[in-house]
Amino acid sequence: MRDWEKEKTASDADAEREELERLAKDWDWHVRRAVALNPRAPLEILRDLAKDPVQWVREAVAGSLQADTEILDFLSQDGDGFVRAAVANNHLATPEILEDLSWDEMMDFDYSLSKNRYIVQEAVAKNPNSPEEVIRTLIQDVRIAVAMNPKTSSGSLESLAADRDVEIRAAVASNPSADQKTLEALSRDWAWKVRETVAKNRATPEGVVRALAEDADQSVKKAAEARLEGWI
Repeated sequence: MRDWEKEKTASDADAEREELERLAKDWDWHVRRAVALNPRAPLEILRDLAKDPVQWVREAVAGSLQADTEILDFLSQDGDGFVRAAVANNHLATPEILEDLSWDEMMDFDYSLSKNRYIVQEAVAKNPNSPEEVIRTLIQDVRIAVAMNPKTSSGSLESLAADRDVEIRAAVASNPSADQKTLEALSRDWAWKVRETVAKNRATPEGVVRALAEDADQSVKKAAEARLEGWI
């Protein structure tokens, strides 16, 4: 059974250091987590708790505003995604740590929204210490994912097809759910990569593919010719 009295003591900001050191070694992980959550927990205790076998204890350390860069860097490489997300949420996390975590694709299903969420990347995006370049990359990644999703509505795909980013337009051009109007518009895109992707899309009408077979760019032309061979 949980010892609520111990947890209360472990959470007390006025608790003596010796008491916190003793409670940080308690058999009950709830007590150890309470120590980690204590705003007055000494750095040395947090260093030990950062190696705790229980995820929720390490997660508490990762969110502590008493944790230093060494602890946060260590926990940013933790095997548990929720611990890494706690680091990404910590406003003491350095731009370097946040940049590394911006590549973290750990997902968790959010039952309240009925969808998967990239919890580490979301935390990085919300952290005021995240570099502007990291934020821009995350925004682009999200738009690319939406543009490639076959369940994205035709209206949304049409809007994304007008994006200034070539990678976004190319992602729309690859979407099998893109409608004829959108694919025709993208077949006239200035970027050869977008036109080539339109030629490769099996949803692209034959007439559009035939027009692309006359494209001045050799990569576009070859992609269109390869598609046409499949129709012969």
